[in-house]
Amino acid sequence: MQKATKESFKQLIVDTGMEMLATGLTVGTWGNISVRDPESGYIYISPSGMDYKIIKAHHVVVLTDTCELVEGECEPSIEKHMHAAVYRARADVNSVIHTHPIYSTPFGLTNTTMIGVSEDFIQIVGDEIYPAYPYELPGTEELGVTAVNALKGKNAVLLPGHGLLAVGSSLKMAFKICTVVEKNAQILLYTKLLGGEIRRFTQHEIDAMQSFAKNHYGKMNQEM
Repeated sequence: MQKATKESFKQLIVDTGMEMLATGLTVGTWGNISVRDPESGYIYISPSGMDYKIIKAHHVVVLTDTCELVEGECEPSIEKHMHAAVYRARADVNSVIHTHPIYSTPFGLTNTTMIGVSEDFIQIVGDEIYPAYPYELPGTEELGVTAVNALKGKNAVLLPGHGLLAVGSSLKMAFKICTVVEKNAQILLYTKLLGGEIRRFTQHEIDAMQSFAKNHYGKMNQEM
């Protein structure tokens, strides 16, 4: 028996798409958003080729983690295979966002590892993130495999010539990771213009910041 779908997840996709446009993380119809319902396992994903300004809840497509259609009249995002591959590989992930950001994209183009130079990046993304090589064409299952391999347990991966893929336990967290990665990229590029050696965080500092973010920061916010 097919499990019921939820309108709340569809609306999350709509709202996040508008926020993605407003913050400059993408333009027009580019990029894609998905969220997984941990109860049913269904994947709610943005439709293909639709401007975020006109997407409504009924346009959102619902799939299984093998990309079988559950509900929806629109075509799902062509990157459905990449989203599904992440969900199959990462039980801790319930949201995936793919954006076309300005400052992060050059790192993927030049096959450059993005190191963490801001504390928020270290706390919620990882010490560094990597480009997904070899290059694979958009919409292919191969791109999903390459992206998952390059994630390596981190919460973001650089897609060469394409943009950024961010993952999180919730859509709110995945979106926060997108913005933090883009800020970190901008800081790195400006720092390189100044010249000199970039100070990297020590492993002790990384462990302490990640422990704080995991065990204290969220709890402190809930208590406030």
